[in-house]
Amino acid sequence: MVLSFFKNTILLALLICFSCGSGNKENRSGKLEASLPSQTSSASVDKKVDVEAEVTDQIIIGAAQFKVYIDLLKDKKVGLVANQTSTVGETHLVDVLIQKNIAVKKVYTPEHGFRGTADAGEFVKDGIDTKTGVPIISIYGKNKKPTEAQLKGIDIMVFDIQDVGARFYTYISTLNYVMEACAEARIPLLILDRPNPNGHYIDGPILEMEHKSFVGIHPIPVVHGMTIAEYAQMINGQGWLENKVKCDITIVKMKNYTHQMTYSLPIKPSPNLPNDVAINLYPSLCFFEGTFVSAGRGTEMQFQIFGAPSLSSESYTFQFTPGTNEGSKHPKFKDELCFGKDLRDTPRLDKLNLEWLIDAYVANGKKKDFFTSYFTKLAGTTKLQAQIEQGYTYREIRKTWLAGLTDFDKMRQPYLLYN
Repeated sequence: MVLSFFKNTILLALLICFSCGSGNKENRSGKLEASLPSQTSSASVDKKVDVEAEVTDQIIIGAAQFKVYIDLLKDKKVGLVANQTSTVGETHLVDVLIQKNIAVKKVYTPEHGFRGTADAGEFVKDGIDTKTGVPIISIYGKNKKPTEAQLKGIDIMVFDIQDVGARFYTYISTLNYVMEACAEARIPLLILDRPNPNGHYIDGPILEMEHKSFVGIHPIPVVHGMTIAEYAQMINGQGWLENKVKCDITIVKMKNYTHQMTYSLPIKPSPNLPNDVAINLYPSLCFFEGTFVSAGRGTEMQFQIFGAPSLSSESYTFQFTPGTNEGSKHPKFKDELCFGKDLRDTPRLDKLNLEWLIDAYVANGKKKDFFTSYFTKLAGTTKLQAQIEQGYTYREIRKTWLAGLTDFDKMRQPYLLYN
């Protein structure tokens, strides 16, 4: 069931945070610049989020549309799949729901943790939210799927996490396991939709299921071009859950959103995606994670640069030295001078760019040491590495994707909620 609340209104407190236009501006480094309101106290939450004003051209995310879904949560024991991006304005959804007398019993948190500060792949522990006292249950690490015991006492689950539209970004894998667990426990799932900042294109090789992993769980391209709610509909519709179970999902659509919109995320979705440029370059530069080359972890330019100590300083003139920082405790080449390229001025991509990867492979003197075993998991196929090693150009490689992309685009059409 898809819920939509068609009044030409918006919450006044969200005018800046959910703008796709002039409210958020980028500087040359891609850093968000916005005139945000001052931090609100918890006592003012209800008053602030319930004020309405006549606005028709702003994106209104699902979580902000309380009148659409709040009655579904009343008198229910609520579970919430959430992280630091699960906000309404500047206030976390957990706080807002509790202010509205909704019984939030447990918060289930994915990779990077509830506050979004853990490294990629780092073990996330269970705990207690110090502000609300709500138990926090990690669904990352050994336990990626909520167990029957962890779901005990939950009447309805809410999913509200910001995705970035890449197959190897693990929140869609978390979505899959949450849907599966809810289906098996017969718990309905309410999905509060959010924009996909890379929703304007699809690209990349289709994952071959023999290479299935947590960074690639379904037979889709690297860039899928769907919102989290659209993707949930596809998971159900394609029968991808274990034993082909179906999850009872209810979706709160966004208002005024299209896939072609440029959307600036008000909160970074994970520690190493700090701005719009990094988010746009991520699907292309993440392939470097499966090579010996650094993609900028351990700097403040993550997924906006790449390099290595062994690359030629004459051809790769940009220099950086990775160190320990939030989200990167042990980066590649820690404290070593790297030579590479600065991509922060790259125009917005509408397809994957493999030229940087291919150029670095060719420039590397030790080609046998370039790729790691992780590369195949990211690519979802052994073919891409073989093509690069055999000297294929980017255009030649991309031609081999086209049939799969055409079939995927046809497959996803019934599940799209927006133009």
